[in-house]
Amino acid sequence: MRLILGSASPRRRDLLAQIGVRPDAVIGPEIDETPRKGELPRAYCARMAREKAEVVAAAPGDLVLAADTTVALGRRILGKPADAGEAAAFLVALSGRRHRVITAVCLRRGGQLWAREVESAVKMKRLSDLELNAYLASGEWRGKAGGYGIQGLAGALVPWLSGSFTGVVGLPLAETAALLGAAGYPLWRAA
Repeated sequence: MRLILGSASPRRRDLLAQIGVRPDAVIGPEIDETPRKGELPRAYCARMAREKAEVVAAAPGDLVLAADTTVALGRRILGKPADAGEAAAFLVALSGRRHRVITAVCLRRGGQLWAREVESAVKMKRLSDLELNAYLASGEWRGKAGGYGIQGLAGALVPWLSGSFTGVVGLPLAETAALLGAAGYPLWRAA
């Protein structure tokens, strides 16, 4: 059984490696990630993961694993910032506040889908101008939902988290392992 990771994210590859999973192929799916009018963050995230899994070409017996991570501030979806100005606006909005990080995981084999969404609550400290500007200058905001990556420099900006740390990074490992097991992927092999 081949496993295809439907994500170009190096963080997702690294997270899978933590549980001994090395995909046979990695394909970054190309989809329109624009939220629909009135779409709520959790529904949006689940749709993105499903669409990513469905668009990746695979043989009938192959497993395709795809995920999407969304930062939600109330009903507002904070995706990947287009530029430093948008990243700054996201970080200013998150400064000193709790928000939700939702990661949806979808596994497909042929026409069969297995899916889970994991929601974590995260509090970002109140950012000083120095912290904000230094983080923006680091460039770590690029390609990250909400404009930050907790696994890097932004880890110093998050004093509190309730939920799945790996989900906030981009792939909740406990839930992903359960989905792989449900699909018959041999996760726990003797070394």
